[in-house]
Amino acid sequence: MTQTTEAAVPVQAPPARRRRVHRAWFVAAVTFVTIIGAAAFRSLPGLLIDPLHQEFGWSRGTIGAAVSVNLALYGLTAPFAAALMDRFGIRKVVAVALTVIAIGSGLTVWMTAAWQLLLCWGLLVGLGSGSMALAFAATVTNRWFTTRRGLVSGILTAASASGQLIFLPLLSWMVEAYDWRPAAVTVALAALAVVPFVWLLLRDHPADVGQKPYGAEEFVPKPAPVIGAARRTLAVLGSAVRTGPFWLLAGTFAICGASTNGLVQTHFVPAAHDHGMPVTAAASLLAVIGVFDVVGTIASGWFTDRFEPRRLLAVYYALRGVSLLFLPMLLGPSVHPPMVFFIVFYGLDWVATVPPTLALCREHYGEDSAIVFGWVLASHQVGAALIAFLGGVARDVFGTYDMVWYASGTLCAAAALMALVIRRRPAAPVLAAV
Repeated sequence: MTQTTEAAVPVQAPPARRRRVHRAWFVAAVTFVTIIGAAAFRSLPGLLIDPLHQEFGWSRGTIGAAVSVNLALYGLTAPFAAALMDRFGIRKVVAVALTVIAIGSGLTVWMTAAWQLLLCWGLLVGLGSGSMALAFAATVTNRWFTTRRGLVSGILTAASASGQLIFLPLLSWMVEAYDWRPAAVTVALAALAVVPFVWLLLRDHPADVGQKPYGAEEFVPKPAPVIGAARRTLAVLGSAVRTGPFWLLAGTFAICGASTNGLVQTHFVPAAHDHGMPVTAAASLLAVIGVFDVVGTIASGWFTDRFEPRRLLAVYYALRGVSLLFLPMLLGPSVHPPMVFFIVFYGLDWVATVPPTLALCREHYGEDSAIVFGWVLASHQVGAALIAFLGGVARDVFGTYDMVWYASGTLCAAAALMALVIRRRPAAPVLAAV
């Protein structure tokens, strides 16, 4: 019997698989672009104060009140928006929010009375922007990432500053060369332009595309929609207010909002203009703050992954307070080196507080951290709203912003001390094997 043997066929090793970029980074990129597109409305209020005062005769306090409503709703809507994202999904909530922003901004071109400014810019844009607040970034970070969360939250926070960098020079040029109305229309169009990106490219959860969160060891199933978003939001607040860290985080973040969005973003341009600086030059300086804000916030996210967030917050607030105390001596009709140094220094610290604050929320509140951070953000915007209003009133009464700069610098020193006394959450005990 003859046995036939077949020639051995060499077995080739399978080709090395190319390492694909995790889908979480694409979601983060879409989120980044979305926040940039929505940042146009964050750039406009400070540019409107003088034009509206001149055209309609409204006091700066009245205009500041509309900005205050906007800022307060921006914060108070955020925790409910985080819960709505759990109920209806990120994509739907953000798309509706952008549409509301576009409607509110577009309607301002026909306003003739101060109450219409309160309705359009205060109520509608405030509600829409609140749903696009940092709780959006927190929800995306928590769902799609288990590692690199500090870095990602820093990048997404920097998106707002990047949008400010893009839109502030453009909007200030429009206001100076034409009128404030084309600038308002530009804000509306920018919000609408982002809606298709959100609807087509954003996904609510890694399980929607059959992937694990970035850095996760195991697949995480998509949780069922949470019914009763408002009830859950209030329940989380009721639980959080019984803890000391919540009040300290809310207090420090209120001062953060007062010293950034409420003060510098709203009143820097008119304050510089009071000293003879052209509006376009002042707006350009505010945009440059956005450049260094991007660097500072991303660096803060990197630091948060490696260092104690409480100490980072204390350093950030202390440095911000010192810079604000020196600002009244630096304002003048032209841009000079000490002013440029302030812009760089302050820009690096603008929202560097967000990544360590987010990290502390995650440390203390776990799965509810996005909603808790939404409430902490609400305190941020309430602080911003108070200073936006009181800053305008102070300018009407005293003819200068100096008192507001000094008061904000002092508050930042208090925030630095508050950050240091936030207690650390005890580590879970490890049971010894028997």
